[in-house]
Amino acid sequence: MKKIELLAPAGNLEKAKIALMYGADAVFVGGKTFSLRARASNFERDDLSELVSFAHQRGKKVYVTTNIIPHDEDFLALGDYLRFLENIGVDAIIVSSLALAELAKKQAPNLAIHISTQTSTYNSIALKYWKKKGASRVVLARELSLDELKEMVPKTDLELEVFIHGGMCAGFSGRCVLSNHMTMRDANRGGCAHSCRWNYFLYQKSELLPGFFNFGSKDLMAVPFIEDFIRMGIASLKIEGRMKSIYYLATVVRAYRALIDSYYEKGKIAEADMQEAATEIAKAENRQTSVGFLQGLPTVNEQLYDNRAETPTKEFVGMVLDYNPETQMALIEQRNYFSVGDEVEFFGPFKKAVTFSVPPFVDFETQEELTVARHPLQKIRMAVPIPLEPYDMMRLVKTNRNYESKNEKTDD
Repeated sequence: MKKIELLAPAGNLEKAKIALMYGADAVFVGGKTFSLRARASNFERDDLSELVSFAHQRGKKVYVTTNIIPHDEDFLALGDYLRFLENIGVDAIIVSSLALAELAKKQAPNLAIHISTQTSTYNSIALKYWKKKGASRVVLARELSLDELKEMVPKTDLELEVFIHGGMCAGFSGRCVLSNHMTMRDANRGGCAHSCRWNYFLYQKSELLPGFFNFGSKDLMAVPFIEDFIRMGIASLKIEGRMKSIYYLATVVRAYRALIDSYYEKGKIAEADMQEAATEIAKAENRQTSVGFLQGLPTVNEQLYDNRAETPTKEFVGMVLDYNPETQMALIEQRNYFSVGDEVEFFGPFKKAVTFSVPPFVDFETQEELTVARHPLQKIRMAVPIPLEPYDMMRLVKTNRNYESKNEKTDD
């Protein structure tokens, strides 16, 4: 039985490496052009080459999004770009245009073709069509229910990919022109401004109603259905969010990796494992979550009318750069404010989170003893009697503001 793939997003090289190290089997990324996330940092050609080497050395894969709805002028440079992707060993491209798929077959015949969710593939007849056109995988519409998915899987030998976590689009399968109208940015060519998540005033006839309104949806979280997806024969489970932080990626990928591994080790996913995964995921920046369309048509409970906050329950405060097991000294890069006495958790790709109280530490550059790490990306050395690895992360559990206020003057 082929093991299901966990597919993670990445908006730049650092994010891609973190996603792969924290348990993703593959990442999907975009270049500087032809991708639907123009606001993400995205990848220069050298970055793409480095990522493919990094992934393949670890037995993992890289998929590149070329999923814009192209205009005539876009085709002027597409052939050269597709040949480049083939030459560096990219495992597949993700497309939403049949014309682009046909071009890829001619210009880069060794590139596997994955059909984007932008095509709204919603039935087995469409799957047969994409099979004839040379696709090896289809990213199914997020508007499908679990029962509909179960009916479709036995009717095709294509690989099927489903979204399990992240933002849900107010438009059907991401096909939206709201940003075009509101900001003159083409969402179908990488310019989505997330206008559905803006705050709008709402009038009933001429009367202004209190508060504000937005018509974005809650985020998808499919933790309860991972076992169902594996059993029915889905090929790949996809996390959305190329613009999310490295902390978000590490936290969410790690949680879903644990669920998948639990199934293959035990033959099932226990309720306690699902609860633990949901608790872990909540420690990263998420909107409110729902199961989307998986249990049928969403209700008003899946709509995000008046709260667009993305508030983590635990704040990412540092990343381990190096650790000496003999001296038990860690080199940590500050990512958010923390101070002596704070209760923090260290966690890594395949280790349980361990709680620790921050001791006095020193600035790596000046060797000055500190009680507060207040400068972005400041490097500090700290005694940590817990085995750590590079890229382990540190998150704040409980702050010690009393210690900070008593010692604030000594740190200036």
